[in-house]
Amino acid sequence: MVPFERSKSSRFIEEAGAEMAERQMQIGEVAERTGLSLRTIRHYEEVGLVIPSARSKGGFRLYTETDVDRLMVIRRMKPLDFSLEEMRDLLEIVDRIAADDAPTAEERERLHERLDSYRKVADARCETLRAQLMAAEDFAATLRRRLNAQNS
Repeated sequence: MVPFERSKSSRFIEEAGAEMAERQMQIGEVAERTGLSLRTIRHYEEVGLVIPSARSKGGFRLYTETDVDRLMVIRRMKPLDFSLEEMRDLLEIVDRIAADDAPTAEERERLHERLDSYRKVADARCETLRAQLMAAEDFAATLRRRLNAQNS
């Protein structure tokens, strides 16, 4: 089964299956663990980046450790300025590579090429962020020097 491509019926807690063995958490605990707001997690669900693994009888979203891991991946993409579409595409690539029905050698090669393309974008954006951080640190140092000079 490809992660996050579950049918609605398989997401209900009453359903038996392997997913039931994994501990389930409500959205508040997931928000605390990921550092994401409830609103952000719900938004990611609305746009299809993450789907709760189950729902309680009362209709509450229930998440597993796998869902938390996925949200942490999404959280790490955000500072790199990936769009929702890029995030969705990247997650689909990773999901397909890890799928139980292994991709063909040709498909795997295409997936790895796309993944490498995203890696290059991430590397370039990290370099930009490093340069911005250096400029900000230089500016803060300038302010400290001016304060020290005035206090002398």
